[in-house]
Amino acid sequence: MDQDRPNFFSGPYIDRRAEVREDPGWLEAALSDPATLYMLGRGTTQLVQTKPEPRIAFVTREHPIVREVDPRQFVLLGWFRGTRCVLIQLEAERSVDVPPGATFEELRPLSPLLRGDEAGLLAYARALSIWRTRQRFCGVCSAPTLPERAGHVMRCTNEICQHEFFPRIDPAIIVLVTDGERALLGRQSTWPPGRYSTVAGFVEPGESLEDAVAREVLEETAVRVTGVRYDSSQPWPFPSSLMIGFQATAEYGSPVQVSGELEAAGWFTREQIESGVALVPPSHSISYRLISTWLKGRG
Repeated sequence: MDQDRPNFFSGPYIDRRAEVREDPGWLEAALSDPATLYMLGRGTTQLVQTKPEPRIAFVTREHPIVREVDPRQFVLLGWFRGTRCVLIQLEAERSVDVPPGATFEELRPLSPLLRGDEAGLLAYARALSIWRTRQRFCGVCSAPTLPERAGHVMRCTNEICQHEFFPRIDPAIIVLVTDGERALLGRQSTWPPGRYSTVAGFVEPGESLEDAVAREVLEETAVRVTGVRYDSSQPWPFPSSLMIGFQATAEYGSPVQVSGELEAAGWFTREQIESGVALVPPSHSISYRLISTWLKGRG
């Protein structure tokens, strides 16, 4: 794998132009531009064409929904392939006339089939939609909130409070531990038979990323790690995680004792993984990147 290649859901797929969010006339400019593309999100689903291959079902300002929705439902995403792109966030129960062949679908099962830049844009939109839905009320005083800065800030409407809320990201570590010739992999009971992956878990308050790596591996497998090294990161909008990938080492022969979320865990050689004794995660996941990097001898 090309180590300079971004992980799935990441990369320079959009020019965010965050400065435009400060322009109070951003929506008027978007609506007056016939080239503006609109993405439709409803609940946690998004409008896509599924045949002949999955792709985003953009609509233009001519679509009735663009004229009908409240201005507060528009979110400026940025410029996608050089064209202004706006998300319209609809209520989960909203009925919409959709283009022929288009349906509202969840991103996760479709993501491996999408082009990389469209998958990234859908992931970005999904994460924003979920955050906005969950931030309709102030967490300080419980008053309703309203969107500002092109939909990227939710502000409390209580004049005494006026607290600002920004999009939330939940950091999680994911790590491939090796002892030289073997990799430490585990599986959850809900996964397909034979599927194994790397150890992962959320970072806790007051904890560094490196400390989180050591703690999660110890808690789930009883293995102590050293030499924690950053590899890469991946947005994971299910619902709002940022997966921060690491490689780490352990003493050869370290015993494994499963606890926590794992059903099983153990040490696997390159030959065992390549022969399918342990089935690796899908190729669009950062865990696949960590494992494949080690398989090719670069870990």
